[in-house]
Amino acid sequence: MLAFALSALLTRASIAYALRRRLIDQPGQRRSHTVPTPRGGGIAIVAAILVCIGLPIALWAPQRWPVVAAIALVAAIGWIDDHRPLGAATRLAVHALAAALVCVSVAPTFVTDAGAAALPGAFDAGPALRWLLVLAAVVTIVWSINLHNFMDGIDGLLALQALFVFVVMAILLGRYGAPAPAAAAAVMAAAVGGFVPFNFPRAHIFMGDVGSGVLGLLVALLGLAHLGQTALAPVNVAIACSAFVVDASATLLSRMLRGRRWYSAHREHLYQWLVRSGRGHPRVVALYALWNLGVVVPVLCWVNRSPRVSGAMSNIAIGPFEASPAVWGACAAVYAGGLALWFAGKRHCLRRARARSAR
Repeated sequence: MLAFALSALLTRASIAYALRRRLIDQPGQRRSHTVPTPRGGGIAIVAAILVCIGLPIALWAPQRWPVVAAIALVAAIGWIDDHRPLGAATRLAVHALAAALVCVSVAPTFVTDAGAAALPGAFDAGPALRWLLVLAAVVTIVWSINLHNFMDGIDGLLALQALFVFVVMAILLGRYGAPAPAAAAAVMAAAVGGFVPFNFPRAHIFMGDVGSGVLGLLVALLGLAHLGQTALAPVNVAIACSAFVVDASATLLSRMLRGRRWYSAHREHLYQWLVRSGRGHPRVVALYALWNLGVVVPVLCWVNRSPRVSGAMSNIAIGPFEASPAVWGACAAVYAGGLALWFAGKRHCLRRARARSAR
């Protein structure tokens, strides 16, 4: 309740601040909105999360301070970028530093021999493989930060996607015996919920880099918290985030293969093409919600259908990368379906856009 109230109150205050400081996103060729709109409202989400999660960590779990520092660092570079645009290299360097801080906090859990001995499966490997997993975690965190920034281009899309993922992760973390991360995910969902009325169905303020980057970091943090709880963790996270991962990754690869600068502003994501072809922002957001509710939720329910056994899940004793072939097949099917829809959607939007311009 506190996170929701703080987020709502601070979002209203951030609108006044943005208008006073002239932090306004103007419509343009590479933007999907048609009226000047304030930006930087994501600072309200960050502040609510730092008060409701960061402060308790500082008081009762000081060994996790690097995680709070990483959140503050990503928020700070995003806040600066919202005021004065920075180069891509500078942003990536800070994102990498934040990801390294996160891994400094969690790496001792499985990098040391003593920590690895307490964990099952894939972590029962040599130091070289364990450090490779740390490097993979850094890359994944940086990608999640930037992926969510790429997908913050129309009213309500990122906020509602983050709300969905946080609720799903709260349920999964609670189901697999991780009450503290589950509670944190619920607080994150509440903080985003306080922002949503100001951003959807018509945006009175945009989240800005300060919000989108932090939400990407938080999604990655919840994914890391889920590892070690169950062999299904990587599959659960991949499926829950599939809508954004498919759109952002396919668009990025498409631009790279065509020799485009992947980090420059553009309007080539599927959600942007849907808007360009004449669909309103609420309708496009509804299409992504339909994927989440019609595909993601049923598949996650099937994947996690095993009953509780003495307070722990029956598959918790095996490593976090040892899920059954059927489970990995379900994840592959979700992504194959997502890619098929991405290609079909892009072709449909191109035809529709050409028909509109020919009139």
